[in-house]
Amino acid sequence: MEDKRNIQIIEWEHLDKKKFYVFGVAMTMMIRVSVYPFTLIRTRLQVQKGKSLYHGTFDAFIKILRADGVTGLYRGFLVNTFTLISGQCYVTTYELTRKFVADYSQSNTVKSLVAGGSASLVAQSITVPIDVVSQHLMMQRKGEKMGRFQVHGNLEGQGIVAFGQTKDIIRQILRADGLRGFYRGYVASLLTYIPNSAVWWPFYHFYAGGNKGMLGVTGLRAEGWRARHGHELR
Repeated sequence: MEDKRNIQIIEWEHLDKKKFYVFGVAMTMMIRVSVYPFTLIRTRLQVQKGKSLYHGTFDAFIKILRADGVTGLYRGFLVNTFTLISGQCYVTTYELTRKFVADYSQSNTVKSLVAGGSASLVAQSITVPIDVVSQHLMMQRKGEKMGRFQVHGNLEGQGIVAFGQTKDIIRQILRADGLRGFYRGYVASLLTYIPNSAVWWPFYHFYAGGNKGMLGVTGLRAEGWRARHGHELR
């Protein structure tokens, strides 16, 4: 049966900003904690030579636990959590850009297209440098070197703390590649996410929004944010 409800679109001025940012970060953090170990395992499997270290996901999980304990599955996690900022910046940029474009065009497609692309540009500019550092930290393990850089200190936790490892990696990236080293893959990320986001939002509003709406309802962009962030933010 077709749903005939007419649900009002939630615009930026309708939001309780304090609740939105607090609950948004909290929910994303809970998801991040649960999936991060598998992100680390995936990264190591992609980087290793053949099957020199791990024979698969389960094998990697067991070996990392045995060698480093639970903390081994969360190497680089503290640094990676800073990408939560990009999620909030994505939403803020999207909504403020829509509001700005509305002064020049009332077309929902135009507003969504420009705002979606702009939001991804801002989000990826924040995310890529953080990802570069956190991925190098993911590669740190006892024994054989996996990545380009190796932290100087004891990975068992003696003589160097988590952010000490981060500073060490940052210094090595700067020495080897300069500031450009923090933006490896940046153009590829932009070419992936900007078109994707720019097209996604107009289609979202086309199917779930509009005056009549393809589905007979006006969509809540809050639902779109949740769906969008699951794809846009790693």
